[in-house]
Amino acid sequence: MLDILDRLNALEEPIRIGIIGMGHTGKGLLHQALLTAGIECVALADIDLQRARDCAVYAERSFRVVDTAGTMCDAIRLGHLGVCGDGHLLATCDEIDVLIESSSAVGPGGHFARTAIKHGKHVIMMNAEADLIFGPHLTALARRHGVVYTSCDGDQPGVLSRLIRDIQLWGFELVMAGNIKGFLDRYANPTSIVPEADKRFLDYRMCTAYTDGTKLCVEMALVANAYGLDTVVPGMNGPKADDAIDALALYDFEAIRRHTPGVVDYVLGARPRGGVFVVGYCDNPYQQKMMDYFPSEMGDGPYYVFTRPYHLCHVEAMRSVAEAFIERQPLLEPKHGLRTNVYCYAKRDLKKGERLDGIGGYACYGLIENSRDNLERAGLPICLAEDTVLKHDVPKDAKVYMEDVQIEADRDDVTLFSLAQKQGVCVE
Repeated sequence: MLDILDRLNALEEPIRIGIIGMGHTGKGLLHQALLTAGIECVALADIDLQRARDCAVYAERSFRVVDTAGTMCDAIRLGHLGVCGDGHLLATCDEIDVLIESSSAVGPGGHFARTAIKHGKHVIMMNAEADLIFGPHLTALARRHGVVYTSCDGDQPGVLSRLIRDIQLWGFELVMAGNIKGFLDRYANPTSIVPEADKRFLDYRMCTAYTDGTKLCVEMALVANAYGLDTVVPGMNGPKADDAIDALALYDFEAIRRHTPGVVDYVLGARPRGGVFVVGYCDNPYQQKMMDYFPSEMGDGPYYVFTRPYHLCHVEAMRSVAEAFIERQPLLEPKHGLRTNVYCYAKRDLKKGERLDGIGGYACYGLIENSRDNLERAGLPICLAEDTVLKHDVPKDAKVYMEDVQIEADRDDVTLFSLAQKQGVCVE
C-alpha cells in the first residue's frame, strides 16, 4: 500500500483546503500547504480582514476579497485565493474539501466546524478549546454526515496519539500519556506576559494560556477523552524532572494501573523540551529481555517510557488533512465523550458582579478534572467562562461553579456544549 506522501503525489486533483484564523498558527498552516504535494489552500478567513489579506500577499497568490458564499466559490473556480472576514463563507463553500479551524474563538470556532460538517466537509481542528468543549457533538455529527472530524497533527494531542498507537501496536498497555512543560505560572496575565509573548511573536492571551497551564490542561483533556484516561488530581500532578524517564521514579505506576484505566499527566522542566512521552506496561519475559537488549534508555520494566522529542505544530499538520480526505481516518477524536473537562479557578480574589474574561485572561485559569467528579455540583468549564458574570465573591484559587455565574442557557456556545454533553461517556 502506498504511503500518504505517495498517495498525495498520485492525486489527479489537489485536496482543496480553507483555513479560518490567520494568526501565528494560521499563517504557518498556509505556508505548509504551499509546500505539500497534493494540497492546495484555496480560501482564508479572519475576523481581522487585513491579517487575512497580508497572508494572501505573503503566499504570492492572486486573491480576491469576497463577502458572500457565491463570490467566494466564484473566486476559487477562477483560480484565485478567496479571502474574507467571515468563516461561514468557507464552511459553506462547495469548492472546499477540508476546513481547518485555527482561530482562537471558542464559540464561533465550534459553529464554523458544525456548519462545515453539515456541508459535507472534513474538519481539522487546530482550535483545541472548541475541540474540547464541542468535540463529542461534532464527532457524532460528522459520522452522520459521512465525513471526518479530527484534532490536528503537530500539537501535543496529535503527536501523543501517534505515539500511543505505536506502543499499543507493539503490544504495550498504555498507563500514562504525558506532556512535558517548560514553565508554569498559574497567575500569569496578558500584562505580565508581554516580554515573553513579544519574544515568541505570540498573542498575549494565547501566551498567558500557555503559561498559566490552561492550554496544557485542554490538550491533555483531549487525549483523555480520546483514550478513556483519567486525571488523578485536578490539574494533574506535574512534578519537576530533569528528563522524561524520571517519571518512572516520580509516579506509583502500580497504583495507577491498579486503580485507573490509565492517566494523563505531565512533568515540568524536563528533557526532551517540547516533546511528549507515554508510559507503557509489558510483563512478557521475552519482550522485557529484548527491551533490555536495545540501546535506548526506556526503563528496566515492566514500565517503559517512550518519548517523542518534538511537536512541530503547522509543519506536521498536513498529514492529518491527507488522512482525513484520502483514508477517511481521524487522528484523534473524543471516543469517550466528555470524560474529562477543564474547569475554571480564580487567579485572584474575584468580586460579585465581575465579568470573567475567559481563557488567557486576568481572572481565571483552568484545571483538568474528571467529569464524573462534577456531576453533583457542576464546575464552570473554562471554555465557557468568557463574558459570564459572578453572582458573589470567589476567593483566589477557588473553583468557580456554574451556580456561581450568570450565563444564558440559550447562548450559542452553551447550546453547543449541551449537545456535546448529550453524547454521554462514549459516542460510539
